[in-house]
Amino acid sequence: MAEIRIRNTNERISGEANVKAFLDKQEVLYEHWNAAKLPAELQGKFSLTDEEKSQILATYDEEIRDLASRRGYRTWDIVALSDATPNLDELLKKFEQVHTHTEDEVRAITAGKGIFIIKGTDDVGYFDVELEAGDVISVPEHKPHFFTLMENRQIVAVRLFIETEGWIAHPFEDPTFQKA
Repeated sequence: MAEIRIRNTNERISGEANVKAFLDKQEVLYEHWNAAKLPAELQGKFSLTDEEKSQILATYDEEIRDLASRRGYRTWDIVALSDATPNLDELLKKFEQVHTHTEDEVRAITAGKGIFIIKGTDDVGYFDVELEAGDVISVPEHKPHFFTLMENRQIVAVRLFIETEGWIAHPFEDPTFQKA
């Protein structure tokens, strides 16, 4: 279940209803899919074949198509990151820059953990959304954010896109952002 940490105050928000209420106020979509639906042999696997990626997409096909029809997403794929990923540290450096997109950035976590750092309203500032299997989040277009791994450095997620070529990151320079 997702948990939030507000960076300015170190306040933590937990519990699905509380997390959803907070994220709704920040215009961030949060939903939860059944993580147990994923076959057991894929629940802890972070280096995937194309066949295994297809199996994950097939497992969540109903949920993906429902979300896509409600939000206008036209294509989706699987991202799998772990210490087995070539050039992981270089990839993370690229990810760990505050940026925006011209469409939503969506992650449906199927295994592992990840974290979105998002710029909230002026009274909130930046906050972390710690995600685990079953958590689904959509950061709206033009909202400054970045996504990275947590200390376990393992994640598998479904990504959904409106544009078939995927997201293009637009750097967002913000002197108020502090990595903490």
